[in-house]
Amino acid sequence: MEPVRFVFGLHLHQPVGNFDHVFAQHVADVYRPLLHHLAGREFFPLVLHLSGPLLEWLETHDRAYLDHLGRLVADDRVELLLAGFYEPVLASLPRRDRVEQIQWMREALRRRFGVDARGLWLTERVWEPDLAADLAAAGVRYALVDDRHFLATGFAARELHAPFWTESDGKRVALFPIHERLRYLIPFRAPEETAQYLRQLRGAGHRLAVLADDGEKFGGWPGTKEWVYDRGWLDRFTGTIGEMVQRGEVRLCRLDRALAEIPAHGIAYLPTASYREMEAWSLPPDAALRLTRLEHDLGEVRMAGPDGALVRGAHWRNFLVRYPEANRMHKKMQHLSALCRRRGNPAKARRAIGRAQCNDAYWHGVFGGLYLPHLREAVWRNLAEAEGELRKGKALGYEIVDFDGDGHDEVWVHSRAFSAVLSPRRGAALEELTTFQRGVNYANTLTRRREAYHDDGSAASIDADDRAIFVDRILPRRVELEGYRRGDYQPVVSWSRTPFGIEVMRRKGAVEVVCRARAGGAELIKRYRFEVTGAVRVTWRWDPSRTAPDDLFTTELSLAAPLGLDWEVEPEMWRFPIETVSQSERGFDRARQGDSLTLRWPAAPGTAWIELRP
Repeated sequence: MEPVRFVFGLHLHQPVGNFDHVFAQHVADVYRPLLHHLAGREFFPLVLHLSGPLLEWLETHDRAYLDHLGRLVADDRVELLLAGFYEPVLASLPRRDRVEQIQWMREALRRRFGVDARGLWLTERVWEPDLAADLAAAGVRYALVDDRHFLATGFAARELHAPFWTESDGKRVALFPIHERLRYLIPFRAPEETAQYLRQLRGAGHRLAVLADDGEKFGGWPGTKEWVYDRGWLDRFTGTIGEMVQRGEVRLCRLDRALAEIPAHGIAYLPTASYREMEAWSLPPDAALRLTRLEHDLGEVRMAGPDGALVRGAHWRNFLVRYPEANRMHKKMQHLSALCRRRGNPAKARRAIGRAQCNDAYWHGVFGGLYLPHLREAVWRNLAEAEGELRKGKALGYEIVDFDGDGHDEVWVHSRAFSAVLSPRRGAALEELTTFQRGVNYANTLTRRREAYHDDGSAASIDADDRAIFVDRILPRRVELEGYRRGDYQPVVSWSRTPFGIEVMRRKGAVEVVCRARAGGAELIKRYRFEVTGAVRVTWRWDPSRTAPDDLFTTELSLAAPLGLDWEVEPEMWRFPIETVSQSERGFDRARQGDSLTLRWPAAPGTAWIELRP
């Protein structure tokens, strides 16, 4: 029998905005020792994807690593893969942006390593059927996707040991199924189990086995550094597979060679899909718990068989439904990308938009960085850089547009200094207030929501309302700070979810938005005045006749950074940190997402105002 071709592929990535010490630690603990060991054992060829953010960091901080890698590439020992340069989920981008991101990566690999890469690592393995045409347009000849994508379409596991072809709009690419079994074996199980699996494949006449997975598993995940290096897993693994190579049982193989040497199994049209865990994480909590119960009822054996692939969660884009904060970043990116192209696609703005497309801050599971404030800050900082570049010299203006794509209009006010989005449907609150000079969106906080894993007993407070700037309520005096902090209180009136009617007017040097609504029988008139500098003045008028003598009118500002405040009548103030409890590969993490600042005035006067000075 001929040897089974074994593709050993690694994806190395750190997101835009991650801390320098995290990059450095992963180079020291994972990327350098892994490459050094594979080179020492001549465990080649290796298939490797190095993400753009990591490549840029290494160019600045550790060129020796890239020089070592470059020598291996030049000696034909390493095949480098493409992706979107800043590691976006390609399916989530405007189509021209998809092609451009891949072209950036191709140019970077050609410039640094002298190669013309044709294979693609598909970020988070998020596939949508129309991707094929855009990949082909970007010069991609073949891409990696999970075997689950095929199994969910009805293919049998025995068919998935060869490349397939797919097309969209008459443009085609080859697809390689990544074998889930290998992802779970390597590096978590004894090397002998991988050897046994490869022998089973060879004995069944299969010609190809593909592993492609996160390189961080080899020392970056909790406990893996000790297991992979200190306890000798990597040494035993390369030794075991090396012996199989010497005996002619296995041949390490590049993807381009596999495509040339192994006949395609045929054509495949794959559904929207990602890996199993991602599809579960993208479900809302109740649906995620139902999926868990269903998988339990079906049993481990049936779930591991062909029926299990038909039991699926949601798709990556559902994170944009679950988390409005992710959706606002995504839709701001889309609006600015379109504006950038209308303005001639200036390079500085386009690169900033590209960095803001890095996937990590847009989703959450055991992995994903939505709950990490510094990753969301990096997205907003790059969006601010791009918009500041695109609005240089521009006067104060506004647009009434369905900014977040939910079927309801928002008011987008902007100038050369700032950008703000006001949501009439959400209590006329500010969902964004970004200043370009500081590169900060002051509304970049995160609502404390129930997650499926909170039902396992992890302590977490849940917010009564989504967080924004200027969420208005009338509270009884008896409400105490601790209950308010937990979201355990009953307002007299809340306008937080009340749709407001609006009127937008241009004034000399300002844009004014007058908002009117009635909730609980009480009318509120809320007037915004936006100035070209980014200063915002807000005035409230309400009917005090429906309030008790000691009731308080309050407005809550959920802030990602401090800003200046001014007022005519000084309010009482409540302030507390907004903290979330979220799950990660380390267990449960508590993170500070910003600060809640609630201003409280006696309700009897029926009026109040403040001014923000970002």
